[in-house]
Amino acid sequence: MNVIQKVEHWGDAHHAKWLDVVRIVLGLIIFTKGISLISDTGPQQELLLKNSVFGFSEMMSSVAIHLVAFAHLVGGILITIGLVTRFAVVIQIPILICAILFVNISNGFSGLNSELWLSVIVLFLLVLFWVVGSGPFSVDQQMRRKR
Repeated sequence: MNVIQKVEHWGDAHHAKWLDVVRIVLGLIIFTKGISLISDTGPQQELLLKNSVFGFSEMMSSVAIHLVAFAHLVGGILITIGLVTRFAVVIQIPILICAILFVNISNGFSGLNSELWLSVIVLFLLVLFWVVGSGPFSVDQQMRRKR
């Protein structure tokens, strides 16, 4: 058994039921952020164009925003229902790391930057669910029971 399988087995064996509620709320937060990105791409596009680290053209920034929004929409739904949760979480982690490093920190470290704190908490929860998995109230668990 390799390390990843050992971590998955430990996470499946040590999953509290109340964590499923946290997983569902996390999925809904990520899904809502995806809807927010789709509904108003202007500020994010300006941020990507203004920030010299990325060097995005207008077309590239629009494509990047829509890809992130799509990943948030699909990943949020998958995390909420508990279907391939670890895969959905792994897709979200690099997006959140980039959001924390490039987007939120460029807005400053002020204590009033609630978006930074939300991003850090969501990143922590994503890492947690990468380890512990989806839990007993999930589609993954229902599929395991049918086998």
